[in-house]
Amino acid sequence: MSNLLSRLLESRDWLLADGATGTNLFDMGLMSGDAPELWNESEPDKVRALYRGAVEAGSDLFLTNSFGANASRLQLHDAQDRAHELSRIAAEIGREIADASGREVVVAGSVGPTGDIMEPVGSLTHARAVEIFHEQAEGLKAGGADVLWLETISAPEEFRAAAEGFALAEMPWCGTMSFDTAGRTMMGVTSAAMVELVQSLPNPPIAFGANCGTGASDLLRTVLGFTAARPDLPVIAKGNAGIPKYVDGHIHYDGTPELMADYAVLARNCGARIIGGCCGTKPEHLAKMRAALEAQTPGERPTLEQIVDALGPFSSDTDGTEEGAAADAASGRRRSSRRRRAS
Repeated sequence: MSNLLSRLLESRDWLLADGATGTNLFDMGLMSGDAPELWNESEPDKVRALYRGAVEAGSDLFLTNSFGANASRLQLHDAQDRAHELSRIAAEIGREIADASGREVVVAGSVGPTGDIMEPVGSLTHARAVEIFHEQAEGLKAGGADVLWLETISAPEEFRAAAEGFALAEMPWCGTMSFDTAGRTMMGVTSAAMVELVQSLPNPPIAFGANCGTGASDLLRTVLGFTAARPDLPVIAKGNAGIPKYVDGHIHYDGTPELMADYAVLARNCGARIIGGCCGTKPEHLAKMRAALEAQTPGERPTLEQIVDALGPFSSDTDGTEEGAAADAASGRRRSSRRRRAS
């Protein structure tokens, strides 16, 4: 399938994705508990500013403000009938910003989890999940998204349902999961298991990888797992800007722009092709990441110790896939790191 993202991956060694959505919208006045997706209609200029901030910082790709714009999540705000509409508007604003940028910028339609647990553990059926994802995909497609971008998924069943919904919409897509539980997703998926999952799909994603989770160190350890299993598939790395801390009544991420620049270079050396940030990542982080990727030549695949030295310790001893990683990771956790923290 011909699409802008695939063409860019064919001609470029790496692409810079965007940063956080929630962090940046909170800085603009979004309140805890509010649905960011409602801002697509009520505060479109702020959504434009979100997208423009990433593009002006050098992002080749940005995600739309539609992470929770599915019927299940919107039901919490009595807006379950607006999934298609709010997704469409998010993509339309994104299309406007990308087309005005003067260069090729990918509008990636963000699709988050439904928030429900699927059968047999929960009550969400496969058929209903496919319907939910299909509806949102059609809205993003109508708004002009270049590609769909599934993110922060924990359950393989939900990943499969989304893939099926995207196929019904006849849209290319990418998919990331969140490995936040000792190297696994909340539902127990390891990096190796995700590679197997991606390969089993009848309509596999253009690129796959990890986003959010815990710190940048953990995410890169997961990326190493991906690229060790299938070095030929484009991998995505979207790590958080440091570790979250509760400061003056709100969540603050301690990762500096300099730390994220180191992370970006290491992510490329780990084998990632699409590199961005997640929670806490702002335009100033992205600008430093872009500069570092352009200034430094690709290096060798880093060791776990090198990742720890640059970005800080892992939050768990292993990545969940191999016993042999335990000794290296535990050693790294004990080392005195050179981690840069925001003051």
